[in-house]
Amino acid sequence: MKRTLITGATGNIGREVIHYLCELDQASEIIAAVRNVETAKEKLPAVQNLSYRQFDFENEELFDTAFEDIDILFLLRPPPISQVEVIFRPLLLSAKENGVDKVVFLSVQGAEKSTVIPHNKIERLIKSLGFKYIFVRPSYFMQNLTTTLLPEIRKDQTITLPSAQAKFNWIDVKNIGEATAVLIKSFEEYHNNAYIITGEENKHFQEVADLMSKVTGEDITFKSRNPLSFYFKKRKEGRKSGFALVMTMLHFLPRIQEEPEITNDFYSITGKKPTSLAEFLEREKDEIKPSSK
Repeated sequence: MKRTLITGATGNIGREVIHYLCELDQASEIIAAVRNVETAKEKLPAVQNLSYRQFDFENEELFDTAFEDIDILFLLRPPPISQVEVIFRPLLLSAKENGVDKVVFLSVQGAEKSTVIPHNKIERLIKSLGFKYIFVRPSYFMQNLTTTLLPEIRKDQTITLPSAQAKFNWIDVKNIGEATAVLIKSFEEYHNNAYIITGEENKHFQEVADLMSKVTGEDITFKSRNPLSFYFKKRKEGRKSGFALVMTMLHFLPRIQEEPEITNDFYSITGKKPTSLAEFLEREKDEIKPSSK
C-alpha cells in the first residue's frame, strides 16, 4: 500500500489536499502529520484511509518516526518558518535517510525567479538531495482574505499592504488542493516538473476591495504603505521577523515584477475551470463581512 505523509495537515491547504486525496485514492494510506493527534482528529474527516503521526517542523526528534515507511512526502512551508537550513535541511535529510524518495512541495508562483524567498531555496534543496519531485506553484490565495487579512477587514473595513497597484493572480485553495491530490495520486506521470496553478483573473487589491464591497454590501477600502513601514507595522502587531519579512516581500515584489502569468495547468490536471474571485467572495461573504466580527 502506498503511503503519503501530509505536512500542514490541519491548515487550509493540508485539509483540502487530504479531502481530495481521500476521495481520489482510496487504495492508499494518507497520513496526517500533526503536532496533536487528538486535536487534529476533530478537524479532519473520519475516513478509513486516513491515519495520523505526530510531527513538528521544529522538533527534529519526531522526524525519523514520522518518515518511516513513507512513499511520498507532501511538504509545505508554514508561514512563520523561514529558516531553510535550520528547519528544512534536517527535515529532508531525515526523510531521505528513512527511504522517502518522492516529494511534492507546495511552492509559489515565480519561486524559480526569486532567490530571496524561502520557497526558491527549498526547491533547490529538494533537487540537490536527489529526490523525485513535483513543485506545485500556486498564485495568490483567495483565502488570504479570510485568514491573514481578515482581522483588519473586520476591525477597520480596510486592507493595508505594500502592494500599490500591483496585479495578483487569484486562486482558490480548494483548487490547489484538488490539483495537488491528482499530482500525488499520479506522481510517476507528473514527476520532476513544476505546475503553476492559477486562476483566470489578475486583479490589484483596490479592485478586490471594490468587489468585496459590492458582494458584502460593506464599504471596504484598500491602503498601500511603503514596505519598510508595513514591515514594522507587522512587527508591532507581534509577528515574528521572518513572517513579517516574507509577508512584506510577498506583497511588495509584484510591484517590480511582470504581471503574473495565467496558466492552463489547473484545467489540464483536473479537467475543470478554477473558481472565480466573485464566486469565492459570494461563497465566503458571511465570513468576510465586517459586521460578522
